[in-house]
Parts: sequence; structure tokens; C-alpha cells
Amino acid sequence: MEETEGTPSKHKALSNEYARQSAHIIGNDSWHQVGLMLTTSFNCGYILSFSNLQLKPLGWAWGITCLLIFGLYTLYANWLIAAFHVINGQRFIRYRDLMGYTCGRKMYYITFFLQYLVILLTNMGFILLGGKALKAINAEFSDSPWRLQYFIILTGVAFFIFAFCVPTMSDMGIWLIPSTIVTFVYVIILLVVLIGDGKANTNRDYHVSGSKEDRVFKALNAISAIVVCSSSGLVPEIQSTLRKPVVANMRKALYMQFTVGLLFYYGVTIAGYWAFGSKVSEYLPNQLSGPRWIKIFINAAVFVQSIVSQHTFVIPIHEALDTKFLHLDKSINSAENLKRRFCIRALLFAGNTLVTAAIPFMGDFVNLFGALALIPLTLVFPSLIFINVKGKTARPHQNLWHWFNIITFSLIALAATISAVRLIVYNVEKYSLFSNS
Repeated sequence: MEETEGTPSKHKALSNEYARQSAHIIGNDSWHQVGLMLTTSFNCGYILSFSNLQLKPLGWAWGITCLLIFGLYTLYANWLIAAFHVINGQRFIRYRDLMGYTCGRKMYYITFFLQYLVILLTNMGFILLGGKALKAINAEFSDSPWRLQYFIILTGVAFFIFAFCVPTMSDMGIWLIPSTIVTFVYVIILLVVLIGDGKANTNRDYHVSGSKEDRVFKALNAISAIVVCSSSGLVPEIQSTLRKPVVANMRKALYMQFTVGLLFYYGVTIAGYWAFGSKVSEYLPNQLSGPRWIKIFINAAVFVQSIVSQHTFVIPIHEALDTKFLHLDKSINSAENLKRRFCIRALLFAGNTLVTAAIPFMGDFVNLFGALALIPLTLVFPSLIFINVKGKTARPHQNLWHWFNIITFSLIALAATISAVRLIVYNVEKYSLFSNS
């Protein structure tokens, strides 16, 4: 179904309020392009930490179980929200607009806050990831490598240049093929090396350490990380680029992400844990054996691929700023709009780069923004939309199912947020502004 009906009548008067213009291209892309973008973007360098973040705290049985359950739930939730992209003939190109239209003005602002929290922290995480990859390369050639902050600045400049030259999500098309090639080549090489290291490591230990209380909190952090690895909370924004039929095409793109994409980033997660067990590193290349060129290539691939991947997840901020400050009656590449776009992108990445350079210990915050923002955006809000749009006409068991999702995942989000804050408080003594690690 391409158009969802049943929006509460009290919200119909708000239709024009949420039907806003955009400076970016709407309804232009094929599902193949969007599917490839999702598959490549989620197979970014972050996956090199997932063995440590997801399986190490859970062990084999619970780890694989949670990967499967939350992977399927995330696919289902994204599949569900894709159905509400068009309601009563109106297309919603922003998640916050959809929530405001269906659930009220307060939910518009809550969604706005949660989304932008995720987007900004994710972008800072990518800047840190790229900086660490460059520093790892430098360390292979020098006994006294540069400080991490220099590489963070270089990464921020690279991200800015790409964001300026490739202004919209639709403009990414030409970059997706080389990005995909780089991604799958480095992932395959990584898997081959991991299998070799795993066979050579005869003392693998998969014991989950800590007290019962510690293991529970670690498990909650792992669940947050699992949701982060396969969801962005940006389905309506990504779906806005698709040509009609928008619902069917978005679901096809999601199927590509959760089959081909999931195969690779779950594969790396499982292989890394299998190879090193409970001693698996926070960044897999640090543990790899083999010739030096392998580490150099993987880190170089992580840096190059992160330039494209980060763009997927930060585009909604670019779209909001461009729509606010560019001249919508002129081409996005007109002389005046180029000047404005340069200034907007420069200010955004200067701020993000400065914050990243100051607090390069953002790894602990992955669990926090997963728990606080991505679990609600991904697993709670889609069911909330269903209740508000279709609740009066749906069958009782359907409403019961969605209320179950809302209550269950709200409680998980609360517990996981507490766990993430606990981890940050526990590690606060290790944090140091502008640290070199």
C-alpha cells in the first residue's frame, strides 16, 4: 500500500504545517541506489568495534540470540515506518514532521532533539574513527606519530570538502560504487586474516567476566550497540529521495541492507569474537597478525569509506540548514548558494571537529546515544505512529502487539540509558580533554 489512511481527524488541519519545502532533491533515486547506500554506509569502520561492544559482554548464546532478535526487530520497525511515508496523500520527508503530524507538537520537538543528538554524535564518531585510522597508518611509518588531534582535523577537513562538493543524498550515487568496492574488499581481507588468526589462537576464552550485576549492565550496553549497528533513525529522510512507489522501494532497499549488509557486518562481528574471544580488541586491526600492508590497507579503507558513510547520516542536518539559509528559488549550485553552503558546511564541521578533538573518548557514548535516542526512534516510535494512525480501525491483537512494543522497548531504553550513564561515570577518571588516545 502506497498511501496510509486513517490519520486522526484532529491532525488533518496540521497537514500544511508539516508539508514543507526542501532545498534537496526529492523522489529521484532508485531503490538500488538507496539499498547500496544503506549497505555500504552500515559497513563502515564502526564494525571493527562490534565484536568488543556486542558479543564480548554477552557471550555466544546470548550474543547470537540478541543479534538475531534485535536485527529482525529493527528490520520490522523500519519496514513499518516506511508504510507511513505517505498519509492521506501527503508525503513526509522528515521523521520529526511525521511524528508531529501523527502524535502531536510535543513529539515533533522530542523527535527533533533525539534525531539531532544521534546525527551530531554519529558525525563526531566518524571524525574520531577517521582520525584514529590515519594515526594508525602514521604509526606504521613512524616511531613518534603525530598527536591524534592533527588527524582529527585532517578528517574534519576531508568530510567538509566532500559535504560541500556532494550537497545532497541523491548526489552520492556516483560515489557509491567505488565506496562499495572499497568496503567489501577490506571486509573480505579482514575476514580472511581473522580466520587465520582464529585458527592460530588455541587459547581462546569466551567467558563473560564480572559479577551478575556487571554482566546485566554490560548486556544492556551491548543491546544498545546492536541497535546502533543497523539503524539510523532516519528512515523518512532516506525514503524521501526515492521515486514512486516509495513504500515498496524503501522496503526493497531495507531488504538489501538486512541481507547483504547484515551478512558482512554480522560476519565481521562474529569472526572477530571467534578469533580472539574475551580478549578481543576495541578496534580489530590492532590485533591482526600478518604483513604490515594489511593494517595499512584496512585503516586506509576505513578512512576513505568513512567519508562517504558519514555523509549518509549527517545529510538531514545539511538539508535542514540548506532549506533554512539557501535561496530555494535558485539552483543549489548557484554562486550565491555556493557561498552560503560553504559557510554552513564549514561552521558545522568546524564545531564537530573541535568537540571531537577535545573529547576523543566518545566510544563510551555509543551505548548512551543508542539507548537514549536510537531505541526509541527505531523500536518505539513506529508503533506509536501505528496506534495514532490506525489504532481506531485496527484489530485488537494488532493494537495489543504495538502497545507491547511501546512498553517493552521504552523500558529497555530506560534501563540501557541507566547502564550507559553508569559506564561513563565508572570511566570518568580515565577521560582527559585533548588526550592523544
